Amino acid sequence: MDLPVVVGVDGSEPSLRAVDWAADEAALRGAPLRLVYASLWERYEGALLAQELGKPAEEVMALDVVGAAESRARRRHPELEVTTAVLPEEPGYGLVHESRSARIVVLGSRGRSGITEALLGSVSVTVAGHAHCPVIVLRGSHDNTVTRRRVVLGAEGKPAQSAAVRFATEEAVLRSVPLEAVRAWRRSAHTALGHPLRADEPAHASEQGAAEAVEEALRDAPKELELHWRTVEGHARDVLVAASHGAGLLVVGARHRHGRFGLQLGRIAHGVLHRAACPVAVVPEPV
Repeated sequence: MDLPVVVGVDGSEPSLRAVDWAADEAALRGAPLRLVYASLWERYEGALLAQELGKPAEEVMALDVVGAAESRARRRHPELEVTTAVLPEEPGYGLVHESRSARIVVLGSRGRSGITEALLGSVSVTVAGHAHCPVIVLRGSHDNTVTRRRVVLGAEGKPAQSAAVRFATEEAVLRSVPLEAVRAWRRSAHTALGHPLRADEPAHASEQGAAEAVEEALRDAPKELELHWRTVEGHARDVLVAASHGAGLLVVGARHRHGRFGLQLGRIAHGVLHRAACPVAVVPEPV
């Protein structure tokens, strides 16, 4: 079975931009596109889509939402195979279920209840934290398209076995753009407390270890791919947020962790989802 690119739609402006992005992803991969509207309410409560459809807001129904999204996707890529689904369930749960048989899930950064682009919607956090496939959340001032700007990889964890490395490499090849791998490193807290002539030794070892990890991560990258890598001293979240400026996509791995309220994203993935300046792909890593 050819797995689809799934996009969550709710009629909001961010979700319509997500439809554009998902259609581009599906076209790049030669994959089907699946448009999913999940809600416990049959009736849509919003003015933007109602205005586009020429209907009073109280008459706009779930089928109108997916119908408008389908028309938009077909106008963008007429050759795409497009299917739609209306799920009478909570959006986060419904999209996590859809991720079991999806190639990628694409989401806007916030839905109809969003207040500002700076605040990430709860559905996006839920899906990114529980999905069974990569999730792309459209952060930043993207231009509704899979851009031709570089892909940035957060090369953290165990990169030699990383699903995030494979996904980032695949995205860069599909887009014909460079891949930049970035790894953060930090010196030990006691580094500056030792002998002044030896103060830099632990820092050098940490930086060297980071460089070796990045080289190992990129060992099997395709020879035709333009590769760049660098190590940066600092907190991983801050380093990756800085690297996201001017990028087309930031890719991070996530090992889902059990916390007080069930499965949760790690701090790095959670931090970049809230602060990155470009779309973020969260790739689940095997435990």
